[in-house]
Amino acid sequence: MDERPETELISIPATPRDSTPEVLTPSGQRSPRPQSKEGGKSSTGWTPTSFISPRFLSPIGTPMKKVLVNMKGYLEDVGHLTKLNPQDAWLPITESRNGNAHYAAFHNLNAGVGFQALVLPVAFSFLGWSWGIISLTIAYIWQLYTLWILVQLHEAIPGKRYNRYVELAEAAFGNRLGAWLSIFPTAYLSAGTATALILVGGETMKLFFEIVCGPLCTSNPLTTVEWYLVFTSLCIVLSQLPNLNSIAGLSLVGAITAIFYSTMVWVLSVSQERPPKISYEPIPLPTFTASVFSVFNALGIIAFAFRGHNLVLEIQSTMPSTFKHPAHVPMWKGAKVAYFFIAMCLFPVAIGGFWAYGNLMPPSGILNALFGFHQHDISRWLLATTFLLVVFSCLSSFQIYSMPVFDNFEASYTHRTNRPCSVWVRSGFRVVYAFINFFIGVALPFLSSLAGLLGGLTLPVTFAYPCFMWVLIKKPTKYSFNWYFNWSLGWLGVAFSFAFTIGGIWSIVDNGLKLKFFKPN
Repeated sequence: MDERPETELISIPATPRDSTPEVLTPSGQRSPRPQSKEGGKSSTGWTPTSFISPRFLSPIGTPMKKVLVNMKGYLEDVGHLTKLNPQDAWLPITESRNGNAHYAAFHNLNAGVGFQALVLPVAFSFLGWSWGIISLTIAYIWQLYTLWILVQLHEAIPGKRYNRYVELAEAAFGNRLGAWLSIFPTAYLSAGTATALILVGGETMKLFFEIVCGPLCTSNPLTTVEWYLVFTSLCIVLSQLPNLNSIAGLSLVGAITAIFYSTMVWVLSVSQERPPKISYEPIPLPTFTASVFSVFNALGIIAFAFRGHNLVLEIQSTMPSTFKHPAHVPMWKGAKVAYFFIAMCLFPVAIGGFWAYGNLMPPSGILNALFGFHQHDISRWLLATTFLLVVFSCLSSFQIYSMPVFDNFEASYTHRTNRPCSVWVRSGFRVVYAFINFFIGVALPFLSSLAGLLGGLTLPVTFAYPCFMWVLIKKPTKYSFNWYFNWSLGWLGVAFSFAFTIGGIWSIVDNGLKLKFFKPN
């Protein structure tokens, strides 16, 4: 017998486009409500509680009034039914809906702070003080606005929750165009980030071992590729946690370690004597064209620092939502806390790192600069602690960025079999995925150095698409400020995406692929 989700109450026939029947469930779901005033025009809608008004209740006795008030609260919670697909109860992202504002803060902070913050000073070495700070500030405010848009659009249409970024894109742009525009950049963000995390985590584990072991190391230490394999194996063990809510503890660990190592990196850097011949002028290049493309590449690095928007809807979908307590309220509370701490991590690392090393910053970022310039000036145990925190952060970030890919794997399986994945099937998917990323990392060990190119390719997910989706779904008054503002931001984001991608490609080609690759021993 097919398993049925616990939340199912009323089944309705499936449409020809659905492989499994939809259900109506009042449990933990948002109810529709009247549309708000927009563009000077107000619209009202009838709800099951419209007639239970203070005027209606005034002539009624106290006992009867209490009954009606209680009935009103019940109707507000369960009287507005949201269509759900029972398949969602089998998938990692929507399997558990007991999330809260704390979980949202942990997940957003874990996704928003990571190894990409360590290369921000590299962008400043091409932009200089003024343009570096201005660009980082504008990017932060811009992505905070698009984050708010995504949170609001999660339940933009009454009776429907968009649980995944691709679902919202399909609703805004149409099924075919939405899938074409969103699947590649979101999958590239998840899988590409996972591969880069294996590279960064494996290399950092190797440095940690060398620092701790010192001269006592054996004559046959592990090679870099073997450290990649060790890190991948740890990722596989942790990936057996079943769903997004179950990794909230890991996200908390990742968030705390990211805050600590970001702080330690810039504090240790600024506390040491600066290298001789340091300069804060942008790195000079031989031609004007080279200068322009290097600036584009630097801006791409800044864009890549804000890469967690492909997970916003997924995180919000783990929360219960009712008419009285919609999910966007705790989600936005958690996101605001998370992005406050993200700002406290990114800005000091970028500014402090550039102040400490200037245009002597190596292409691989501030962590390698700290090790290269001050490995003999700083306590070995402080350096080892910093590297260990980076490893913990990479392990936890791998889980949250891989969860959408796990969800896609299992969605394909449940769509074909009409049953949930068994433990063995789920484990098999995750083992295969981790080793695919491992082999890609071994074959292309320079992915972690391509922050500018990655930022350009995935920029629309964060900066452009949300603005377009707001206009197409919310439909603000044509030619109003809201309409012009979002269309302008969206097209500006698309233009930046093309420019930053070209800059990233030029940076690779111009250097003859001589970035600071990881070279296996």
